[in-house]
Amino acid sequence: MAKRVVSVSLGSSRRDSVAEVELLGERVVLERRGTDGDLERAVALIRELDGQVDAIGLGGIDLYLVAGGRRYVIKDAKRLKEAARKTPVVDGSGLKHTLERRAVGELAPLIDWKNTKVLLPSAVDRFGLAEALWEAGAKVLYGDFIFALGLPIPLYRLSLLQKLAYLLLPVLTQLPFRLLYPTGEAQEKQVLDWRTRYYAWADLVAGDWHYIRRYMPEDMRGKTVLTNTTTEEDLAFLRARGVRRLITTTPRLKGRSFGTNVMEALLVALAGRELAEADYLRYIDLLGLKPQVLDLEEEA
Repeated sequence: MAKRVVSVSLGSSRRDSVAEVELLGERVVLERRGTDGDLERAVALIRELDGQVDAIGLGGIDLYLVAGGRRYVIKDAKRLKEAARKTPVVDGSGLKHTLERRAVGELAPLIDWKNTKVLLPSAVDRFGLAEALWEAGAKVLYGDFIFALGLPIPLYRLSLLQKLAYLLLPVLTQLPFRLLYPTGEAQEKQVLDWRTRYYAWADLVAGDWHYIRRYMPEDMRGKTVLTNTTTEEDLAFLRARGVRRLITTTPRLKGRSFGTNVMEALLVALAGRELAEADYLRYIDLLGLKPQVLDLEEEA
């Protein structure tokens, strides 16, 4: 009998999908169910799935934001996690911290990080990636103030981002999540304003797909996007803007790359328990998870 993993997402239900995979001798059904930004609907769905599935992923929301060694719990996400009493609920942060950090090193033969300008629209939800890019010597623009708070304050030093995060995250994590991140229909809308100019500066744009897509300008010729959770429709969107290359940190299954929350829930379902960092690294090796590179100019 197949194991079942469901990602309950605050994102649009238009992106829902189902895929069945066989890994390490087990069949697993991966399902993504969007609730169109409705937090109460997401809580109800998690309660309904509790005890009926092997693991639940939280999509379109993070349980934690991280800066340095400190973790801050997002109030709305805590409600979602606590809606399940029996089934493990994960948000992808454990896998992001390991898989995305490792991806930077594995991409070194392809990307000369020391001569690459990287725009990371949101670093506090991908601090492992943010640290790895810094350690690799990339020139990184950490865009948290610009894209999450709408303030024209570009940060180029990880240490400064960390200090500001220590001050602000205890307050920001208590706000309704929709004020910090696009949910539901807002994920489908593009915002072409002063923020798009930071894309022109960058050679590579990395991180959360919805932030990247939301502010992406019409002209992205020659640039690389490093993300995940992309569908065939997203590939068409990137090609139309001239993006040269798409790199996803999670594998493509049935025409899309699933989010880290789905993949993390998949590993938890296979293990039958919640996992520590060493466990994630072991599974990444066992499954041979590596960044997948799509040359969009060749594929066009």
